[in-house]
Amino acid sequence: MTTWGPISDEAAISGLKKSLQPLIGLPIQSLQIPADMAMQIEPSQIGTIVGTLTDLMLPRIALEQGIGLTKAAGLLGEREGYPDFEHEAGYRLELKGTFTDNPNVALKTPPTPREPSARLTQKVTVKNVIPERDALLLLVYQLEKTPQDETLLSPTIKGVGLFPVIECVQARDMRMSESGGKWFGDYETPTILSNSGKKKLANGEALNEDQYGRKESEGWDFNEDTNFGKMKRIPYKPLQEFLRDSGCKYASTGCYPKKWNLPKKGPQTELVF
Repeated sequence: MTTWGPISDEAAISGLKKSLQPLIGLPIQSLQIPADMAMQIEPSQIGTIVGTLTDLMLPRIALEQGIGLTKAAGLLGEREGYPDFEHEAGYRLELKGTFTDNPNVALKTPPTPREPSARLTQKVTVKNVIPERDALLLLVYQLEKTPQDETLLSPTIKGVGLFPVIECVQARDMRMSESGGKWFGDYETPTILSNSGKKKLANGEALNEDQYGRKESEGWDFNEDTNFGKMKRIPYKPLQEFLRDSGCKYASTGCYPKKWNLPKKGPQTELVF
């Protein structure tokens, strides 16, 4: 297959997305849940199960559908390797999934709102991204009744989003720095300002940039950012537009590469950059 040029070009995104169209509407039949048990499951639990299963099954699904995706060479057996897949046109894909509600399927409501856990983690940095080849593949799915047996539910892919990883990484890191956070080590640990650090900064005091903590109670000026890289926390406008148009929670404002705003549509996150 001929490559479509650098992944930053619209032609490359369009060509790659077209090659992945057979995924849309496809049920992940390896996972079937009794419909009468749906109210015992939270969306976040579904997300964890589907993410693991899709990562495992996608090469087989791609083969069945004639899509040129294979597990990335050299990363077989590594649970947290980067990237996840390679495309026959020469691109590398990092897979993420996001859950969207199906109004016809009632799930258990968590006691407190929970942010989807899919994220572009700190393992993906400007050090290991190949800008012209690497794309973020975001699959949107929801639970639907299986055609063969309506008493069973399977996750079904409803949309495919593709974005240059380098843009997402730079947007993610800009948000961190503009919020007062910083990397510790050589792109090892992303951090945010602790409450103590915010007070010191407001008082014009110097921050301790030699150490970070994991809990607020430790008293350091920086704490590890445990929400780093979550999809709706990446202020890249095309990504947030896709989340909005797919019926997922999204951010309506962002800072990369400059400030932007999105018209509201569908569910709306309270997160503001």
